Amino acid sequence: MVSGQRRWLRWTLWCLAALMGLMTSALVLTLAPIDPLASPRAQSNPVQASPQPSAMQAGFGRARLTPTLTAGSEEPTQGAFNQIPLAGYGNRQGASATGVHDDLWVKAVAFATRSSTGVMVTADALIIPRDVAEIATAELDRTRGLSREQIYFSATHTHCSLGGWGQRFVGEAFAGPYNPGVRVWFAQQLVAAAYTALADLQPAELGQGSFAAPEFIRNRLVGDRGEVDPEFTLLLIRQADGDRALLGSYSAHATVLGGDVMQFSGDYPGAWQRAVEASGIHLAAFFAGGVGSQGPRAPQGGFEGVEAMGRTLAGRTLQAVPQIALTNSVAWGINLAVVTLPDLQVRVTDSVRLRPWATRQLMPPLADTTLLQAFRFGNRVWLSTPCDYSGELALELKAVARAAGQEAVVTSFNGDYVGYVIPAKYYHLDGYEPRVMNFYGPNVAEVFAATLARLAVEGRPTGAPPENR
Repeated sequence: MVSGQRRWLRWTLWCLAALMGLMTSALVLTLAPIDPLASPRAQSNPVQASPQPSAMQAGFGRARLTPTLTAGSEEPTQGAFNQIPLAGYGNRQGASATGVHDDLWVKAVAFATRSSTGVMVTADALIIPRDVAEIATAELDRTRGLSREQIYFSATHTHCSLGGWGQRFVGEAFAGPYNPGVRVWFAQQLVAAAYTALADLQPAELGQGSFAAPEFIRNRLVGDRGEVDPEFTLLLIRQADGDRALLGSYSAHATVLGGDVMQFSGDYPGAWQRAVEASGIHLAAFFAGGVGSQGPRAPQGGFEGVEAMGRTLAGRTLQAVPQIALTNSVAWGINLAVVTLPDLQVRVTDSVRLRPWATRQLMPPLADTTLLQAFRFGNRVWLSTPCDYSGELALELKAVARAAGQEAVVTSFNGDYVGYVIPAKYYHLDGYEPRVMNFYGPNVAEVFAATLARLAVEGRPTGAPPENR
């Protein structure tokens, strides 16, 4: 009996030692220290610009994005919206939408001078996923000869838009079960809006302005210890036939609606667009600004808060429109920077990360590079980023641009997604933005900021008249 107990004890200890060895090996294979020196590298392409003002053409387009896909379908069909999940909140656990509160849209404005053509496309969507952008870009290149740098993507960042486009654990956590048909449908609608805008090109006048709306935005990361970007930026275009389009950008997260809402909706940006278009503006298109750490401060929650915030911002917008001076002579330019990303640094603790190979098993397919982009209109440049770009970083960037006699607009979700990019001083905080969604470490912010600052001043025109503010 004693001998049997000893054998059982030795066998148990051996099993425990083997298990501990396997666990140690697993930890060594999957975990590593944070690399404090890991940093992206950026290289900008040659500027495509008209340093002197030239005649501008513009065209407007839209396409309905409200889902019309059946589950598992590769082609659009009618109805069946309740078989598509909503993207935005993990607590929905991939549940399907139950209805449509307000329609979702893709909006596009095309611009052309003698030297170049470009199109700005935004969608009532959480983000523009990279594979969706790649499908759309390939089609526009094949049929219209537009290169990637000529297409400026963004999204409103509503958390009540179509899901189903994200792959693997992280993608499906935010967008619900993967459905390849959604990806195809999404890309088709981006292309359809761009086609319509390009076909609508005609002589046009353009003007720019902005107003401050501090009452509708808050710093959701550090509260009153942090800053907010209160600027609502406007780009007004009037075609020769009298039709007008208005592009607006603001940095408050489109999260007035919470995860308990199961209907498709554009949140407050959708309400802003509807109210502006109801006033007689042919097309209103919202571009999410530097939404990182910037939350909305609506008068109330739910759809009532959405309408109150969106309509009030629309009213302020329409008050600003008559003050915007229009001109057909615009210094127009395009620029692009390719950023080589460092190794993934998704953290387990403040100083320990998952090894990149392990992280890639959880994340949607990732590329080694991403893009930063610039569309210049005279002395104001719109800068696109592939992330939730920090509103505090956007404020710093705007100050740099103003010191060079320029105005900058920073937008997010440009056809890729690399997580949250926030100031390095917040990197060691706990929480969603600095810990869960900070994919590449603290040095990304510095490189992005420096590269965007360079794009903001490269190719700037000389002698441009001051814009309305």
